[in-house]
Amino acid sequence: MPNDLWQTMIRTGELGRYPVHFFTSTGSTNDLALALSNTGAPDSTLIVADSQSAGRGRLAGRTWHSPPGTGLYFSLILRPRLAPSDFPKLTLAAGLALCKGLESHTQCQPGLKWPNDLFLHGKKCGGILTETQAVAGAGQTAAVIGIGLNVNTPAEAFPGELRAKATSLLAETGLAYERGPLLAAILAELDLVVARLEQGDFPSILTEWRRRDIHAGRQVSWMNTQGRIITGISLGPDEEGLLHIRDGQGQSHTVISGDISLAQE
Repeated sequence: MPNDLWQTMIRTGELGRYPVHFFTSTGSTNDLALALSNTGAPDSTLIVADSQSAGRGRLAGRTWHSPPGTGLYFSLILRPRLAPSDFPKLTLAAGLALCKGLESHTQCQPGLKWPNDLFLHGKKCGGILTETQAVAGAGQTAAVIGIGLNVNTPAEAFPGELRAKATSLLAETGLAYERGPLLAAILAELDLVVARLEQGDFPSILTEWRRRDIHAGRQVSWMNTQGRIITGISLGPDEEGLLHIRDGQGQSHTVISGDISLAQE
């Protein structure tokens, strides 16, 4: 049975070549991964939780709804051979890997919202939180890629304020998916895309990412660091992974961080 993969991971603490720390419930898999990476956990260590009580989003104050038994909540420790300036590209690369894992294993054709959200039919289905830290005494930078994916969450299980914005694979397809094989498929794609990034292949990663960009060429709004709302056409991310918006006066704005939404939202 496919679910044997999930049960085997829990029982053995391994998933293929990945050493696994499995938790029935935890605060945040990223917090655990950052702590483990700083105490010598090997590359490709995987932290998986059946539920999270304090799953974090990219922006301050954002949380990730993580009920038990229905989603994928995991963090992967990596020490990629990248220049420090290239680490931010890991988020876009991970988004592409997440899409390709789903495309190969489900009936879904997900889209991406810059820089770290996965969408299905106009609703958020998954998110990525990439964090880095210097490894104590090692002169090395570790990256933690955290992924939350709504797999078998019924539509009615989302809290009221999320119901209009969030969805799951089950809600969109009517099909339930085994989480073990789905996790393995996403990890396989992560392996491939990180290797491509290490080889300097970000331009082709970016090309594939842009094909899935749900905001490309559309009117979007963004609040800049001065608190001003910028509205304009999304030009998509550039070769450094930074987003550009062209306003009504033809001026291009570079978005380093912040939340982007369709202008009519």
